Amino acid sequence: MSVYHQDGLHSIHNHEFMEDPDFVRAYARGVKAAGCDYNWHWRVHVGLWAATTAAKLPGDFVECGVNRGFLSSAIMTLLDWNALDRRFYLLDTFSGLDERYVSEAEKAAGVLERNKAEIDRGFYTFEPEEVRKNFSEWKNTEIIVGSIPDTLPQIDAKRIAFLHIDLNCSPPEVAAAEALWDRLTPGGLILLDDYAYSGYRSQKLGMDGFAKRRDVPILSLPTGQGLMIKPAI
Repeated sequence: MSVYHQDGLHSIHNHEFMEDPDFVRAYARGVKAAGCDYNWHWRVHVGLWAATTAAKLPGDFVECGVNRGFLSSAIMTLLDWNALDRRFYLLDTFSGLDERYVSEAEKAAGVLERNKAEIDRGFYTFEPEEVRKNFSEWKNTEIIVGSIPDTLPQIDAKRIAFLHIDLNCSPPEVAAAEALWDRLTPGGLILLDDYAYSGYRSQKLGMDGFAKRRDVPILSLPTGQGLMIKPAI
């Protein structure tokens, strides 16, 4: 077994999941959506595990921060989305960060400059129609364009089993969690993309505050992600 060394994670431990045919197929669909391979294998593995777990619960799926749809495309491929009777709500500005919702602490930490650098290198898409095209093979998808929290009322799901949050700044992430928590099915999962990622501490602090108010701990993962599970009681 080779050493795993990518996406900020170095591990000598077993990562045979990368050879699993279902994972390979789902990950390849994520690469197709993104147009390139970000070498996010272990991060996507976590996302696929969370989505597979959530698929056993009643409720829709929500992703806040879609970009080109890497993770959500992989999820829908793995779960055979067209065979499921649930919706996937996909929210994004499709224009990078909305400066109105970047905290002063994050501005001081250079978040806007990092956002501009990502735009300049072509990481973010500004073409929601291209994203719609990517997801056109699946039914029951709802692409919602605009800034969170403004667009949150457009999520009309009664129950939510899976919530993925990847907004790259704290205020909209906390707003999404606050707005959707009561609709999260008991046992439902919130996956935080940047929770423990180097350079994103403001997001961790924001979600730590949310978790404390709900008295639900966040599992910090070596992939840089965070995971919350809503208690069953």
